[in-house]
Amino acid sequence: MTTVYVPTPLRRLTGGQAKVEVTGEDIGTVIQAIDAQYPGVADRLLDDDGNVKRFINVFVNESEIRGLQGMHTPVASGDKVSIVPAMAGGQETGQ
Repeated sequence: MTTVYVPTPLRRLTGGQAKVEVTGEDIGTVIQAIDAQYPGVADRLLDDDGNVKRFINVFVNESEIRGLQGMHTPVASGDKVSIVPAMAGGQETGQ
């Protein structure tokens, strides 16, 4: 099983769970497995082309998938997948 760490904004879809365990060969199948258990998750993570939305980062262990193989990044049992929404910055003040 792969452990997926769910960010706070998506926990309402996972029944409040901060992490879920699923099986999958790569990030794409992991996201689909989560969506099968918790409908609506994929809609929040993926764009119309089926890729992770640009303002969401997905890590396998410590590596961001865009620097690896994207949705085809392999995952193995025991891997940790973190979903990290981009943080919005504050207002810049000039002095």
